[in-house]
Amino acid sequence: MSLRRTAAVDAIARLDAFDAIIDARSESEFAEDHLPGAVNWPVLDDTQRAEIGTEYKQASPFDARKRGAAMAARNIAALIESHAMARPRGWKPLVYCWRGGQRSGSLSLVLDQIGFAVCVLEGGYREFRRAVLVELETLPARFDWRVLCGRTGSAKSRLLQALAARGAQVLDLEALASHRGSVLGPLPGQPQPSQKAFETAVWQALRGLDATRPVFVEGESRTIGRLRVPERLLERMRAAPCLQLQMPLPARVEFLMQDYAHFVDDVESFCTRLDALRELRGGEVVDRWQAEARAGRIAGVVQELLTLHYDPVYEKSMQRNFAGFASATPVVLADGAEATLDTAAVQLLAA
Repeated sequence: MSLRRTAAVDAIARLDAFDAIIDARSESEFAEDHLPGAVNWPVLDDTQRAEIGTEYKQASPFDARKRGAAMAARNIAALIESHAMARPRGWKPLVYCWRGGQRSGSLSLVLDQIGFAVCVLEGGYREFRRAVLVELETLPARFDWRVLCGRTGSAKSRLLQALAARGAQVLDLEALASHRGSVLGPLPGQPQPSQKAFETAVWQALRGLDATRPVFVEGESRTIGRLRVPERLLERMRAAPCLQLQMPLPARVEFLMQDYAHFVDDVESFCTRLDALRELRGGEVVDRWQAEARAGRIAGVVQELLTLHYDPVYEKSMQRNFAGFASATPVVLADGAEATLDTAAVQLLAA
């Protein structure tokens, strides 16, 4: 049998044509980023790669290849036994590694000899990554964007979810970034993905959108936590029409107390996050906020955070960066209740 090979651009266009997408790289390489839907079959694990790499550079490349081949052979045998024994004859996997070379070549050769209709991704993950970056330059221009703006606590992300539930097209960047986009933004127990994985997730989401229908997105800054929004997407968002959510201050405080309940339950975590504002607001102010929070008066701290920090910063940023902010269509919300947001979603879609 002869191995079939496919270019990255061709594979991207027909990923659903394969029964499985197999990433033959190590665990850490896979964790950093991988093709959508891929599973990890490490031909060499992280420890083995480090050992072989050290021997290759410091001792003998030939001896390193021999040891690496023996390790790979044992690993491939174990992978076949644990993952491939129940596969039918017509099973069609796509296999890749970093450059489409030795690791994917070794694994795909064995799968091919068994009789599976295996295909190898030419250029491996590296070529896939290049294709993603090329498409991220052009995809955002295809869509008609509607940007949800509004001060902190005005339920922008929740309205996005309500819109999605009503059948609207949405791009939820904060969900993809696992971060709410502020000092208090880290989600408990949910570390942010790598920059590469974030960009792959954005690319995948964009590819699933219909260019004939508008797309709702929240007005984000250049970064969400430690992740950068792709530049062309940011440009399109900043040039798009805006919808400005307006909610009374007491309702915003109440909404935030519910939406950030993990900080209400873990006051010390809240106080730790406040430390990030010392340079901007001064140590005396932050010390007072922390003391108030520890005394159980978190709602008052939240209100001051909004009026003294978040609201002024947000207004300046939106006016400076979003062309449509000054003429934004108002969306008036009495509160952040589910029924209120659902009604607003229905009205926006009708409009």
